[in-house]
Amino acid sequence: MRRSRLTLAVSALLFIAAPAWSQQRAVARATDTPQTTTAAAQAALIEARRDYPALFAAAYARYPQLPAGSLEAIAYVQSRWVMLDGATAPLAEAPAAVGLMGLYNGQGFRDQVGTAATLLGVKRELVETDAYWNVLGAAALLAEQRTQVARSASLADLLAAYAGVAEDKNPAIAAFAREAFAYDVLLTLDRGIDDDGIRIAARPVTWEREFTPDALVRQRAPFVRLDLQRGAVEIDGYRVDPVTEALTATEGAGDPGLQSTDYAPALWVASPYYHARSLAVSAVAIHTMQGSYAGSISWFQNNPNSVSAHYLIRSSDGQVTQMVRESQAAHHIGSENSYTLGIEHEGYVNNASWYTTAMYNASAALTRHFCARYAINCATAYNGPAHSGVVVLSSTIRIKGHQHFPNNTHVDPGINWDWPRYYGLLNPGSGGTTTVLDTFESNEGHFTSTPSYSGSTTGIAASSTAERDCTIAKAGSCSEHLTLIDDSANTQDWAVRFLSGGGTPGSNTAVARNGRVGFWVYVGGSGFNVGVGVDDGAATERSVLRSVPANTWTYVEWNLADAAQWNAWVGGNGTIDAATVTLDAIWLERAHTTFTVNAYIDEVQWRSN
Repeated sequence: MRRSRLTLAVSALLFIAAPAWSQQRAVARATDTPQTTTAAAQAALIEARRDYPALFAAAYARYPQLPAGSLEAIAYVQSRWVMLDGATAPLAEAPAAVGLMGLYNGQGFRDQVGTAATLLGVKRELVETDAYWNVLGAAALLAEQRTQVARSASLADLLAAYAGVAEDKNPAIAAFAREAFAYDVLLTLDRGIDDDGIRIAARPVTWEREFTPDALVRQRAPFVRLDLQRGAVEIDGYRVDPVTEALTATEGAGDPGLQSTDYAPALWVASPYYHARSLAVSAVAIHTMQGSYAGSISWFQNNPNSVSAHYLIRSSDGQVTQMVRESQAAHHIGSENSYTLGIEHEGYVNNASWYTTAMYNASAALTRHFCARYAINCATAYNGPAHSGVVVLSSTIRIKGHQHFPNNTHVDPGINWDWPRYYGLLNPGSGGTTTVLDTFESNEGHFTSTPSYSGSTTGIAASSTAERDCTIAKAGSCSEHLTLIDDSANTQDWAVRFLSGGGTPGSNTAVARNGRVGFWVYVGGSGFNVGVGVDDGAATERSVLRSVPANTWTYVEWNLADAAQWNAWVGGNGTIDAATVTLDAIWLERAHTTFTVNAYIDEVQWRSN
């Protein structure tokens, strides 16, 4: 296990000075005024996060048995590195998660705060409100679980044991919620994060050692480090999908009982809180959980207020879980339950980072399903500015936020939900002629993986990196900087499949096929050819390669409608013939070299023909 780089003297100083951590430079809390601009909130988060790595280092110094990166990843999954103060009302009935680590305080969950305070010998108020003690409390809880689980237990088992999920009513659902939590933490470690002051080093996860095959299928875990060049991989009724590089069940395998019968992409985990409808379905309510995906699954199974929703969507990858049948009325919007369908989105209303492309895409696909099944016109979705308070909209607007329905006090999804973007996803073709998919100005957008992440990549070392760089750009101030390092163990030519969306097609924005995809590229070495891969229905096509000169910005693009510009790759036919496609990856290829090469990508976009 990795020990902190802090010396014992520095560690001691950190422990002595612990109360000072409550004086954060600019602590951004979940109750900041919703009117705060995105840019200002982002700046405050970055400033506050400067102190957090020292807190994690201090915790690892005290508990060196903890796996490297585990605390940072838990904080990301639970709070997105924001100090939560537990003030969720009037946004949701869920119990409060508190602090940087999102610790639970009982009320339907384990009392992680109280247990941590006892382990540390401090008052629970310190664990709730002070970032230092909150991180140390989580570390103490994780270390305590390390002593209780078997030595042979996987990291996933340790994380599942740590999760604050209670088992009062349904142990099977509690186990599912713990599994979802463990998966999300490991996915964070596997991908790594370098965004808005959050830095978590990528640590490749051996997924087949962490979960059973059925769990891997449920969670869509990426098997990106398997060798797919030799074709599909069959494993006792399971196979690796060569497009998504994730494990899937072949006929007769898997757990069909966990699949939704209302909506095929969703998992089915039942909530007991619902009643018979008295009206036909005619509207859709968009919610924000004010909490985590795993926590909400547990809460909708076991809470004193009988709260539930039809569907829940995970932020990291857009996974969908159904908890109430569409034919029944869920308890999500008070007096308007009888005619509405409710979608809960993971996250907190005052932190826009929870609303990922994967989440928007999954939510829009679900709502389009509602529109088709219940004759709801998707064009009746709200298409105006976001609101921070309760704003009742006309009943003719059939797809809108919780805050837009009558007779309620809730203000979700709030000021950070992008209604025009959502409207465009519900009504393809309603937007403009150019869609910029990634600017890299405020974050890494879709390109959150390392260059070597895909199993299709050859020639470069796992130490190759990708991070946002604000010292060079074609447009704006920032670009995506790839440092490509040769793999000294072989002499293969370089073929870098730089994945978009972490290799999950649902994490990418759909674009129409009557257009062009392209980007600006700058390479610090000669001999490079670049291309793109697109997910085309159930297949992936690769573009022809274009050579690019060294040391200058070059714009490259490919016409999706021109078959001469495309080659068949995995399951493809060399023609873009699906109604919509998504960008799978940017390809960079070069003859083998032992030199490290820097490459930059900017302004990834789609343009109509």
